[in-house]
Amino acid sequence: MLRNGLEPWHLLIVAVVVIALFASKKLPDTARALGKSMRILKSEAKAMKDADARGPRTDPQA
Repeated sequence: MLRNGLEPWHLLIVAVVVIALFASKKLPDTARALGKSMRILKSEAKAMKDADARGPRTDPQA
């Protein structure tokens, strides 16, 4: 009956339940911080791509 007691998806379900019970107050803050970080990363990647498209700098003072 319980030959394969704990399979990976069992552990995943237990982890989700534990997070939902004990970390539910901090989840909105965490999601907000993650979204902000992703927006910053995206804007920095775009800035780097735009800088590469413009070519190397030819500033003699640099």
